[in-house]
Amino acid sequence: MARTDRTPRTRMAADARRDDILAGAAAAFRARPYADVRVADVAEGVGASPALVYRYFTSKAGLYAAVVQAADDALASQQRSAVASLPTGSPPRDKVRALLEAYLDHVAADPTSWTNPFLAGDEPPEALAVREEGRLRHVADLRASLGLTPDAWARHEMSLHGYLGFVDQACLRWANSECSPDLRWAVIEASLGALEGALGDWRV
Repeated sequence: MARTDRTPRTRMAADARRDDILAGAAAAFRARPYADVRVADVAEGVGASPALVYRYFTSKAGLYAAVVQAADDALASQQRSAVASLPTGSPPRDKVRALLEAYLDHVAADPTSWTNPFLAGDEPPEALAVREEGRLRHVADLRASLGLTPDAWARHEMSLHGYLGFVDQACLRWANSECSPDLRWAVIEASLGALEGALGDWRV
């Protein structure tokens, strides 16, 4: 009997191969800054040809942007799960803290790869666009946690965007201390205090 499932099997194999390349690229970019990673090295590390990598990701910049996107998708899932696990009716501060704690877990899981983009400053436009989308997603999650809408008072919008910058700078200092558990509380309290001060009140 002739097989009728060639296309699904081929698609599954292609998806698995793409995932292998993406995982290999993620490991390479974790270990070295963007400029120091070669597509040929990524391909060799996963037993593929550079041509196959370009087939799936078009360019080195496209490959890196896909790595950034996958990391942000995982972070978003972790943050939303953290908020969803809170008791019903939890106050806004607790929801924001849950988002923040999940972010700190993300940073602490691999401080070197998290800090590299801040220190190297050589990311391609494709990756910067993904990061901007991630920042807007994070702002939207903050709005939802605080019960705000996109057309909220301008002060609130400025507060949310400024808060994310504050958190990243605090996390850079924290990462320099190898994400010391003893300093984690300081990052949390300082960040929540900064947002509360910017908003004026948690009951916005």
